[in-house]
Amino acid sequence: MATTAVKHHRSEGVQQAASGLTALGAVLLIMGGILDVVRGIMAVANDDVFLNTRDYTFQFDLTSWGWIHLAVGTVAIVVGLGLVVVATWARVLGVGIAALAIVANFLDVPYYPFWSLTLIALYAFVIWALCVVERDREPS
Repeated sequence: MATTAVKHHRSEGVQQAASGLTALGAVLLIMGGILDVVRGIMAVANDDVFLNTRDYTFQFDLTSWGWIHLAVGTVAIVVGLGLVVVATWARVLGVGIAALAIVANFLDVPYYPFWSLTLIALYAFVIWALCVVERDREPS
């Protein structure tokens, strides 16, 4: 009987941690999405804001990069809102869109390095927040 109470108490703690980390992931994903949308709008509306790097392997037209960031940011915001209502699909998609956003921002480092590295770190925290909590295991 005592082990059941301990297990229940530990389970409550894990649930609280999971809820807190999911909320953190949601807020960070929404913030990252908003930043990516703003970055996309800047690149589409006025692409001379960004540094133009010659001989970059992954070089695209900056307007194309703008549309990519606009799309990734919009999806990140929608998935972040799904995390706010604790939808299971949003946790899985949250990790996926954060990973995709990391790749997009990595490829965009030569154009706007500080912003890109900031968003890479932010999206890495999203992945951590959504993946760190494990289910309560049975004692061996």
